[in-house]
Amino acid sequence: MHNTDPQASNATPEGNAADEAMNADLEALKARVAELEASNAELRETVLREKAELENQRRRLHRDLEQARRFANEKLLNELLPVFDGLESGLAVEGGDVTSMREGLSLTLKSLLKVGENNGLTQVDPRGQMLDPERHHAVSMVDAQDAAPGTVVNVLQKGYVLNERLLRPALVAVAKD
Repeated sequence: MHNTDPQASNATPEGNAADEAMNADLEALKARVAELEASNAELRETVLREKAELENQRRRLHRDLEQARRFANEKLLNELLPVFDGLESGLAVEGGDVTSMREGLSLTLKSLLKVGENNGLTQVDPRGQMLDPERHHAVSMVDAQDAAPGTVVNVLQKGYVLNERLLRPALVAVAKD
């Protein structure tokens, strides 16, 4: 059989050296490609793990927020339980005089106000103060000789402030000019 490859007939020691150098470069490039593919696979795996970890963290945060929302009032309600017990005890008493009933209601109200104070609630009772439109709502004006004009002379409904933010203005009657 006859070789028809034009380069085969010109095979010289320099040509063999060039072929070997090219093969060595090719092998080095193949090794580098394999190395980069392995590195790429490793990075892809790391990205997938990080993505899964972020998703798990997002789920945990969502669950924790939901739990916090559901049980945010637990402390307050725990403090209210003795007030409920006091009211139930008062309602369970049959007969009894009005004085003891008023005393029981007064103690229950004090207990309830104390729970409110512990949770940042303050009662607004502006009797004798000047009308403050930011905290009071005047519903009537009355003649009052012993009070200066614009002074609150009667509180129809007390107001409440929660941590320095008005929840409900006090409904008041004000002295006429």
